Amino acid sequence: MHADPTDTAVAGLRLLVGPAQLHDRVNELAAELRGVYSDADRPVLVSVLKGATLFLADLVRCAGIDCEVEFMSISSYGSPQANSGTVRIEQDLSTDIAGRHVLVVEDIIDTGLTLNYLMRVLRAREPASLRVCTLLDKDVRRIVDLPIDHVGFSIPDVFVIGYGLDYAEEYRHVDAIFVADDLDALAADPACYAEILCCGGTGSLPTAL
Repeated sequence: MHADPTDTAVAGLRLLVGPAQLHDRVNELAAELRGVYSDADRPVLVSVLKGATLFLADLVRCAGIDCEVEFMSISSYGSPQANSGTVRIEQDLSTDIAGRHVLVVEDIIDTGLTLNYLMRVLRAREPASLRVCTLLDKDVRRIVDLPIDHVGFSIPDVFVIGYGLDYAEEYRHVDAIFVADDLDALAADPACYAEILCCGGTGSLPTAL
């Protein structure tokens, strides 16, 4: 599903995916997962901290499949301009995934470099299967060609906040996804949109197309 931003009354802020559209799409993705996994499979859902945590929680509840949830924390290093995809694992899995069905749950995929590294690491541990589910796919920035099994929304090359996605730890709680066009304003004051988006208050804003 493709998502396009809609202008709001707030300068530099556009609604990309509204709460109702998020709810519906997560339910559709959950249905896809029920078609792949059963309770007997007891898949391991792996989320990279922190952006995908809200999406993961909603996905697990909606899918209703007996599963395990695991988290990894990774950090990039080296020159950010180099697009090297070189990362360091800060927190690893606490369970052995050999012979298990594994689903990587991502908030957003753009270049694919970090995910490519993660998939190599997980594949080396010999799971029975390895699939990817992402809420957002910014495929216009893709450098590495990766198979993405389940995609919530394909989005343009924009900076997004809300529903787990943050800027300096702000806006994770917001119940919709917004495009923040004025990155200079965010850099000067990371909480500059906090009042308008307080407590996920998006009801007065137009829904996404």
